Amino acid sequence: MHSKVVIIGSGPAGHTAALYLSRATLEPVMFEGLFANGFAPGGQLTTTTDVENYPGFPEGIMGGEMMDKFREQSIRFGTKIITETVSKVDLSTRPFKFWRENHEDKEPDTADSLIIATGAAAKRLNLPGEEIYWQKGISACAVCDVVGGGDSAAEEATFLTKFGSHVFVLVRRDKLRASKVMANRLLSNPNITVLWNTIAIECKGDGNVLNLLITKNTKTGEIKDLPINGLFYAIGHVPATDLVKGQLKLDSDGYVITEPDSTCTSVDGVFAAGDVKDKRYRQAVTSAGSGCMAALECERWLSEHLPE
Repeated sequence: MHSKVVIIGSGPAGHTAALYLSRATLEPVMFEGLFANGFAPGGQLTTTTDVENYPGFPEGIMGGEMMDKFREQSIRFGTKIITETVSKVDLSTRPFKFWRENHEDKEPDTADSLIIATGAAAKRLNLPGEEIYWQKGISACAVCDVVGGGDSAAEEATFLTKFGSHVFVLVRRDKLRASKVMANRLLSNPNITVLWNTIAIECKGDGNVLNLLITKNTKTGEIKDLPINGLFYAIGHVPATDLVKGQLKLDSDGYVITEPDSTCTSVDGVFAAGDVKDKRYRQAVTSAGSGCMAALECERWLSEHLPE
């Protein structure tokens, strides 16, 4: 199969790119993945519940339902969606070559241009009980307790005080990695308690929801029970860039490097959109915005490089 443009990934970035490209009659093909990066088609949002900060949904919407609507709109305008995972790419020559999972020994599919929208996944601690209570009190979306000590943890903990009566922040060392401004804001908040030299070692609940976190002091070894209503991981994300490692320029954390104010990557004709290139905002709306950018830049690139 040869395509003018192939989109790898099916989150807000991928579907927004698909919508713009299909309306431009470029017949985009999307490989939405089959549990690629550990997610169902639709990406991280399929694992969340209420989404209340995306414009157009005044009553809020479930994450999975929102991604279903994105998918329906892509299809309506002509996007061809393939529920398979791209496991290998060759960006050394054009047209670009790529292989589907479990078909790496077959002839590759090809594309004149690619949009990489494979997203990122929140780092997890893989604690005992975590799988039982994931999305039942444990998540990487702000809920109640925060594990982490960087700027992201400090920012999320401060934000959470607007919704929870009290927030505990678990820090494995005796100091924060956060900037001085963020650290001061965190430590001066009366609704936040920082538990120094503390790690989580087990998650417990009633079988339906999380209600207890077992903690351990890293210096004394003391084990304590911490009654909680939720646990939020703020220990960073891992971008899904193994597919392009060694072929596209990545930063020290593995995110795709794009030109300033652009989705253009280090390889001409390859664009990156969404969380795979964004470690600062990581929001559905910013991902959708960069998907729009990628589509417009890809459309322009194709008009310049393909014969009429």
